[in-house]
Amino acid sequence: MPNRTVYFVSDGTGITAETFGNSILAQFPGKPRHVRRPFVDSAEKAHQVVREINNLGEQEGQRAIVFATLVNREVLQIVREHCKGLVMDMFNTFIEPLEEEFQVKSNHRVGRFSDVARSQEYHDRIEAINFSLAHDDGQSAKNLESADVILVGVSRSGKTPTSLYLAMQHGIKAANYPLIPEDFERNKIPSMLEPHKKKCFGLTIDPERLSQIRNERRPGSKYADLMNCRYEINEAEAMMKRNGISWLSSTHKSIEEIATTILRDIRPDRLIY
Repeated sequence: MPNRTVYFVSDGTGITAETFGNSILAQFPGKPRHVRRPFVDSAEKAHQVVREINNLGEQEGQRAIVFATLVNREVLQIVREHCKGLVMDMFNTFIEPLEEEFQVKSNHRVGRFSDVARSQEYHDRIEAINFSLAHDDGQSAKNLESADVILVGVSRSGKTPTSLYLAMQHGIKAANYPLIPEDFERNKIPSMLEPHKKKCFGLTIDPERLSQIRNERRPGSKYADLMNCRYEINEAEAMMKRNGISWLSSTHKSIEEIATTILRDIRPDRLIY
């Protein structure tokens, strides 16, 4: 398994193939080599990627695994007939049974991002991304009333990547605000967050892991010292508890898991669309 190569071949971005394929590969031990080949949308490109996959199989002495999301029938046929890898046609595995169930043909649209200029959902996501960037790390307290969620926690606990993921994937306007030693000395939540506590969600982290992350940024500093990390985490959790703010630990959770928990607790309506 660790020596295998996995291809994600698509006539669009390849994001769907890679996301779905990685979910399946996660059920197996080891970490194969990943190769994404997007925008394979012509016969010429199909033959080119097939040659690449077949040549690699000969070099490695074992066939590649190919997750394919190909809507173009001609391109798909070339890959199916000429590729010597294990080809898993992910679209037709699901599309054909659904066509039969719905008694209607699919539109065979290439790419999930087609016609984005006319998509309100797309514009909402762009607006959410701009909002999250403007409100990253407490840069601005303006328009917090329009935030869907405000992430709070100590520095380097995962607030920024979670905010951007919520914006990019779900169109959530996510601000994030760091809890700093001065807040703990005052023993009070920052005043700009006080009116918006119902929108707040906390992230905490194991002190040892936090110290490790901070040492990569500022090695040997008080900021990264384990005792200081323990102090900040304990104070932050106590502050969130006093103010009725739910939180979870980011130590062993992926951004996807954290984001889903936040949606479930803060904006459950966004899980229905």
